[in-house]
Amino acid sequence: MIQASELILNPDGSVYHLNLKPEHIAHDIIFVGDQNRVEKITTLFDCIEFSTQKREFKTQTGIYKGKRITVISTGIGPDNIDIVMNELDALVNIDLKTRQPKEVLTSLNIIRIGTSGSLHADIPVDSFVMSKLGLGLDNMLRSYLIDEVSNTEIEDAFVKHTNWDIKKGKPYAIACSKKLEKIIASDKMHKGITATAGGFYGPQGRILRLNIQDEKLNSKMDNFLFQGNRITNLEMETAAIYGLSALLGHHALSLNAIIANRASGTFSEDPYKAVDELILYTLNKLSNSI
Repeated sequence: MIQASELILNPDGSVYHLNLKPEHIAHDIIFVGDQNRVEKITTLFDCIEFSTQKREFKTQTGIYKGKRITVISTGIGPDNIDIVMNELDALVNIDLKTRQPKEVLTSLNIIRIGTSGSLHADIPVDSFVMSKLGLGLDNMLRSYLIDEVSNTEIEDAFVKHTNWDIKKGKPYAIACSKKLEKIIASDKMHKGITATAGGFYGPQGRILRLNIQDEKLNSKMDNFLFQGNRITNLEMETAAIYGLSALLGHHALSLNAIIANRASGTFSEDPYKAVDELILYTLNKLSNSI
């Protein structure tokens, strides 16, 4: 039995951070970072059957063109993803009354819709990126036994290419769900490796008043290439989502609207439009899937 200190439940029986019970979520789930983006998506639904919020975690479940879909805001960063992924898995794969893992496990379909900055001039603002691989620079997933799901060849190649300081922890590389990639794929999507940083400023090469460990890291990432895959963008959630999904047996795919281009120094004149287009595209793809 899983102890109360390890799987914490609220007095009403819901999981601690998300404030959710098993019946509140669909098997098709969209992640967004910003809690305000949840309703941007669910306003397109035919109906909303459930809504709740605790801290930055806002959840709404409803129907879009006959498809039951849940939208959850994760907040920012791999640490929040650790909370959201583990509690979602508990909702479907642990009996919350007996506190025992279920014998028959359920796989969720999880799609992240986010915003990101591109590292290449030929991936312009307002375009879309599909993350074939997540490259975690954050070290969160190293708390788990990840050898069975990580790609050590890419990890070792990246460490060598960037002269990575191993004191920061070894990066980890995890592939997306091939099932979801097939459902969502489009010729209009750029594809590649998404690097996941553990912070927004120093970990992404931004310098304000503090010097950083490697001022040339972004330029090194620009020209990293592994078996035809380059690092397309840099954000704060994808690799953590991919890693925990792979370990827990769920399907995950990360999509980003590119609102900034670090190579050209440009920012989208209308970032909301790009995000709205990606939301509608994703909902329609999901509603047409089995």
